[in-house]
Amino acid sequence: MQRNSDSDTHAAAKPHMPGHHPARIRSFSRRGGRMARPFAQIMERHAGEYLLDLPRGATPTTIETRAHCDLNEVFGRQAPLAVEIGPGSGEHMVAFACAHPDWNVLAIEAWHPGVARCMARAVKEGVHNIRLLEADAAQALPVLFGLRTAAYDDPRESTVLRGVDPSHPNAGNPRAQEVWTFFPDPWRKARHRKRRLVAEPFAAVVADVLAPGGFWRLATDWDDYAWQMRDTVESEPLLRNVHAGERPDPADSQPARGGFAPRWRERPLTRFERRGQEAGRHVHDVVAQRVSDMRQAGA
Repeated sequence: MQRNSDSDTHAAAKPHMPGHHPARIRSFSRRGGRMARPFAQIMERHAGEYLLDLPRGATPTTIETRAHCDLNEVFGRQAPLAVEIGPGSGEHMVAFACAHPDWNVLAIEAWHPGVARCMARAVKEGVHNIRLLEADAAQALPVLFGLRTAAYDDPRESTVLRGVDPSHPNAGNPRAQEVWTFFPDPWRKARHRKRRLVAEPFAAVVADVLAPGGFWRLATDWDDYAWQMRDTVESEPLLRNVHAGERPDPADSQPARGGFAPRWRERPLTRFERRGQEAGRHVHDVVAQRVSDMRQAGA
């Protein structure tokens, strides 16, 4: 499928020069970094098992573009891999890890207290097949999976570079069978929507992280972001909207179009989602599948 004209701008992107770090577009809100002492103690005691300690990049939420991370080594085994982006307090990832001890679960969270809360939940439930990375997922995913975009300060500026960089130290990492993006920051104000994580450049990264046949599962309780998610996955040549045409939304600008999935039975009802429901917001789910051939995306 044809990308929009922004691709012409992306094609001119250049790798960052030493000592030069242009401002990144953040897809997450700045929040306080202080946390209660019990969470700090959890971090002190259990970071060695759960936390990926990788060299930092130009900012605290980025990692060095050639940072080596062997995922089979950090999990201590080869197993199907699920990646959660922005796990919140860890309700979903821990529930999944408990139910599927034969899977490896990697969660990427940019908020330091959020990492601590996820770790505390994992410790409480006694699960050991989870690893956490404190980083901006838009920048970290290309590094972890050795993508060609890893050399760029902002993957949003390099959508034309696709696939794995064979020279990257992480090029051999296994592809993910599942990627989850549940309730990302909706950036409700129109002038802030460029900060939304789920957009074409990030979809290209996720498609390159997924194994053929793997799934990207998304959910939001903001209608216009749901429509954007649907449009985004349907614009990516290596993704197929599994529920294209299903569950049309009367409020959509294209009310007959649909493209929304039923609620995934593996996704627990979190406190955050419950608050949205109490406020009258409807949750939309979108499921995209990685195809092995661009011709399959429209099948």
